[in-house]
Amino acid sequence: MEPAKTTTGRARAKTSRFAKVAEKISVAEVTETAVAEAASLRSTARPSLREESPLERAKRRAAEIKGHLTSTDDTTDEFAIPPHIVPEGWTYEWKRKTVFGQEDSSYMMSQEARGWEPVPASRHRNLMPEGHYNTIERKGMILMERPKEITDEAKRQDRARALNQVKNREQQLAEAQAGEFARNKPTISKGYEPMAMPEE
Repeated sequence: MEPAKTTTGRARAKTSRFAKVAEKISVAEVTETAVAEAASLRSTARPSLREESPLERAKRRAAEIKGHLTSTDDTTDEFAIPPHIVPEGWTYEWKRKTVFGQEDSSYMMSQEARGWEPVPASRHRNLMPEGHYNTIERKGMILMERPKEITDEAKRQDRARALNQVKNREQQLAEAQAGEFARNKPTISKGYEPMAMPEE
């Protein structure tokens, strides 16, 4: 029975040595990992050694502004609508929303009845200040949209009304009694000419 005890004691001693070696290895691995993580945190938390100069900051900001600035010319038409931003099958137009700061609700209702709806600012974020995602407005005007099919039909109707007015006027002149306009015969212009402005 004595040899069995000796063998068991040796096995226990060997197991104990293995456990100590394994513990040292795992401690070394954990320590190495912790050191690497601490170094990584220090490098990310460490502020830049060289601050950005005012000139460099100005150049960087100018590049950002140029990225979304269309023109710095004050004569640019601020109500011009770039054709490429209008979705296919739709038309955009500026409509009156306010007069002297007061909302013209009756006019807005008439435009809505004709099919016009406000263009959401979220669709064209560059047309409104940051954080404004409702409607696109400028100096009392609001950008509205309507299907192109409806706009084309409205234009045809407007043109037909204008032609009918010209025809009616021509008919009235033709039916006038002889000599009624002998001294100053009126004429009807069918073209477009600039209107003379009265001098003040």
